[in-house]
This record gives sequence, C-alpha cells and structure tokens, in this order.
Amino acid sequence: MPHRYLLFYKPFDVLSQFTDNSQPPRSTLKDYVPVRSVYPVGRLDHDSEGLMMLTDHGALQHRLSDPKFQHPRTYWVQVEHVPSEADLEPLRRGIQIQGYHTRPAHVALLDQEPDLPPRDPPIRVRKNIPTCWLEITLTEGHNRQIRRMTAAIGFPTLRLVRVAISHLRLEGLQPGQWRDLTAVELAPLLGEMRSSNPRISS
Repeated sequence: MPHRYLLFYKPFDVLSQFTDNSQPPRSTLKDYVPVRSVYPVGRLDHDSEGLMMLTDHGALQHRLSDPKFQHPRTYWVQVEHVPSEADLEPLRRGIQIQGYHTRPAHVALLDQEPDLPPRDPPIRVRKNIPTCWLEITLTEGHNRQIRRMTAAIGFPTLRLVRVAISHLRLEGLQPGQWRDLTAVELAPLLGEMRSSNPRISS
C-alpha cells in the first residue's frame, strides 16, 4: 500500500498528537485528521499554530525530524516591542538558552503584519506596548526554542505560526484543514532521502 504524506494547518491550542489522557481531554490531531497510521514529523507546541507534516513513511519521518539533517523550518513570530537589527544579532549568531547554544538562525523583521487568519482566542494586547512580526528560520527544534530565544533578547513571543517546512508552505490551507502532498512537493524529499541511502525505497 502506498505511503501517505499530509500537510496540516494546526490551530492554536491543539496537541500535535492523536491521543490525550488528560481530564478533561484536550483537542488533538484526531479531531481534524481522519487518516489512520500517520504520525507527525516533529511537533508544534499546543499554543503554536501552523504547518505540520504527517506520514506513515518512517524513514522520511526520521530524516525530516533528526536535527543532524538540518531541514529548515520557517516561522512568523509576533513579539512585544520592536527590536533593532542589533537586538536580533544574537539570534543570528546563536544564543545560549536552557543549557544549550542554538544554531545560527535566519532572522528578519517583517515590513508589515502577515496575512494570517485571526487566532482563536486572540492574543492579549497590552495597551501602549507596540508589537511587530519576525520571520525566523531554524534548522533545529528544541522544546519552546523560539519563545526562549526571543525572551532571551527581551522580546517575548505573543504568537507563533510555522509557515514552512523545507520547501513546503502553509499557503492554501486554513486552520484545521489538511491535504495530501502533491507529487511535485514530495519528489525533492524522496530524492534527497534516496541520494543519501540508495537502499531506502519510497
């Protein structure tokens, strides 16, 4: 049976797993994705939103999840206050947080607020405190890494949306929607995997 490869727009306050034993139960992927035997490639915190990939192809899941392969993941991040270029330099060089030093990240200040669906519930805005949006691309994924990075330089994260995994983009999906990858989207992922290990089949 062919493997399945899905893209999913995870809404805010949804766990990036299919089961939850807490009481009361929280919203999970099972509430949105009616496809059996697929598993998330990496995770998004419950209070983060955006693009997830799910698959039943174990070798590809491992390759995309393992930090040593350095697959880029891009986020739009709303923070309190407006950092200067000098403020962002520690993130670009790598910064010490929670006992480890992050890899250098691509960080840019967005010129305008990105076109995203409203968050439900909306962020809590503090009067007289400006906010802005950053685009941050990582090649690793430690627990709550971006939130810790922006907090370390004095700009707390208010909203976090993953907009890309490698060349895969969030465009065309709304929160809670999913779709299969196209053959064109899938080909580079499988080609890269085979080139590193010709014995792996798709």
